[in-house]
Amino acid sequence: MLVQFTLKNVLSFKEETTLDMTAINAYREHESNLIDYGNKEKVLRVAAIYGANASGKSNLYFAMNYFQQIITKSFNNVESGDLTAIEKYYVPFSFDEDCGNSEFEIVLILEEYEYKYGFEYNDACIVEEWLYRKNLQTNRTSIIFERTKKAVKLGPSVRKECDAYKEQIPMETLVLSFFNKLKLKTTIFRNVYSGVMDTLVVPTDFCEDTEILEGFLPKIIDDEKDGLISFLSAIDTGIQDIEYIQREKEIDFITFHNGKDKKKYPLNLYSESEGTIKSIILYIYARAAIYNDKSMFVDELNIKLHPLLLKFIIDLFYDNNSKAQLIYTTHDTTLLDKKFFRRDQIWFVQKDEFGYSQISALSDFKVRSDASFEKDYLAGVYGGIPYLKEFNMKEGY
Repeated sequence: MLVQFTLKNVLSFKEETTLDMTAINAYREHESNLIDYGNKEKVLRVAAIYGANASGKSNLYFAMNYFQQIITKSFNNVESGDLTAIEKYYVPFSFDEDCGNSEFEIVLILEEYEYKYGFEYNDACIVEEWLYRKNLQTNRTSIIFERTKKAVKLGPSVRKECDAYKEQIPMETLVLSFFNKLKLKTTIFRNVYSGVMDTLVVPTDFCEDTEILEGFLPKIIDDEKDGLISFLSAIDTGIQDIEYIQREKEIDFITFHNGKDKKKYPLNLYSESEGTIKSIILYIYARAAIYNDKSMFVDELNIKLHPLLLKFIIDLFYDNNSKAQLIYTTHDTTLLDKKFFRRDQIWFVQKDEFGYSQISALSDFKVRSDASFEKDYLAGVYGGIPYLKEFNMKEGY
């Protein structure tokens, strides 16, 4: 489970910024919106991030992607002249002469432990890196490793097995990435690596991504077609059945609709509406997240989705049998209502006149018991809206 994601000096977020999925215990509304992992604290199942165009809300999404890309690729061998992972994904705040180091940190709950992992870096080297583990039963925290530019300090649980390798870690390679690639008896590095990758960062162009359909939809049709058809029926697509034809180099997907004469008529899937195609792809991602207790991060989830369909997708994550989480950015204020969300589930991103993005939760504000979240948001009470000025199209002509 994702508990916190922190970034500093990444894209438009110059100052340290944290998206916190920890529920506020004082709030009693919508208890079903929380994951109870057997501790005093609970974690949110869904977080909605609002903000104006160019406010930086999508940069949170990109930051998570860059964080994962660095971890995935920092140990890869690069050809001469190619960029290393830290060179490629070093994207500090642009409007400042002093670029400075960038920083990421994530807090995860994996079984009976809470892990805190992060690193500070620039385009030349990893400046610092750290991994700590807290036992949720005893609340005792132990060091797995601490890394500076000068040395790697290993904790007692991994020192004996890993000490011989620490001098071999290149300055542009993460300790986590390095030890994850080695065949070790300890599972700590593999578990944390997998835990970080358990946040499914859905590609921004996923509506046009036929590869995910070709890669996963045939198996779903073969093994779980009834569930898919029930989903498509529930969201009122009109699709009564779906099949596929395997060709040498491609797969054809055929949907079937009822005609007025009660006969079934075929239609190529790619002739369906973009909203329907997006819904099927979201179903594939959501199914993977919910079945495997993963987190899912989607940018602009509302695009091409009716507000009721958006709510339907969100409600899939309120499954008591799953620990899946959904984090999404949106402009749609239809669901910005206390009937659907707790105050700690709603976040706002706004950018000041100097280009600094800041994030705040609705829970940071004093909200009246009878307040309308949507009305107050659109009135600018919480920030995260565009500041529009008068403009005359005919001026200057």
